Amino acid sequence: MQRTNMSTQKDTDWHTENQPLVLSVSQALRLLGQRAISRQSFYAAIRRGEVPHRRLGKRILIPRQRFLEWLTAGQ
Repeated sequence: MQRTNMSTQKDTDWHTENQPLVLSVSQALRLLGQRAISRQSFYAAIRRGEVPHRRLGKRILIPRQRFLEWLTAGQ
């Protein structure tokens, strides 16, 4: 029986076509990593227009593909 690393599987799942088109703020923060940025700082970056997003009423939706492109552009 072959064992797989579950955390690696979860990390690679973000890059498959089976994922939703948009992320919630919580999902985007998880993708960044637990200690990469605080929730408060992330919301501040959204308010400043630094993070690609759309508002739908009070909800903030982050287009997954644009968010991933934004992340890699900063490298």
